[in-house]
Amino acid sequence: MMDMPQTKRDGKIEMKLRRVSQLLHTLDPSPFRESDLAVEAEEYIVGRALELPKGAPIRILIYLPTAESAQDSKLDIAGAIRNYFDLRSQAVTREMRELFKTGRLSLVIGVTVLSACLLLGWLFAQRVSEGPISRIISERFLIFGWVAIWKPSEIFLYAWPPLRRRRKLYRRLADANVSLHADATLK
Repeated sequence: MMDMPQTKRDGKIEMKLRRVSQLLHTLDPSPFRESDLAVEAEEYIVGRALELPKGAPIRILIYLPTAESAQDSKLDIAGAIRNYFDLRSQAVTREMRELFKTGRLSLVIGVTVLSACLLLGWLFAQRVSEGPISRIISERFLIFGWVAIWKPSEIFLYAWPPLRRRRKLYRRLADANVSLHADATLK
C-alpha cells in the first residue's frame, strides 16, 4: 500500500510503495511508457498536487524497496507518469474544445429561440386585449426564450473554468520532476 507523507510548502509529493504495480493500472495492455496510472495513485497525486502552492514546481518522489527499485524497467516510471499526465492534459483540452463547440451551437439556437419568443410574445400582446390571460401567455413566451439560452450561459460563464484549472494542474504534473529512490526500510 502507499504511505503518503508530504510537505505542502515545497511542492513535493512523496509516495512509498511496496511494488511498482501499485502505481500502474494492471489491466492496461499498453507499453510501460503509455500505461495508465492506477486510480488510487492518480487520485493521490492529483489530490496532493491540489494542496501545493499554485506556482511551486512539483517534485514527485517515489520510494521503493531496494529489490524493486533495482529492476531496469523501473527507470521509465518517471516517463510513464509525465506521459500519463500529458495525455490527461490533452484530453481535457479536447473536452474544452468540444464544450465550446457545443456552447457556440447552443448560443446560436438559444438566441434564435429567444428572439422568436420575444417576437411571438410581442405579437400576441398586440393582437389580444390586455388581461391576465394574455399577460400569462406573453410571460410564458419570455420564460421559454430565457430557458433556451440557459445552456450556453452555463457553458460560457461556469462550465469551462474548472476544466481550465484541471488542465493547468495536469500540465504541472506532466512537467513534474519525478525521481525514484531505494528505501531499505520498505519490504
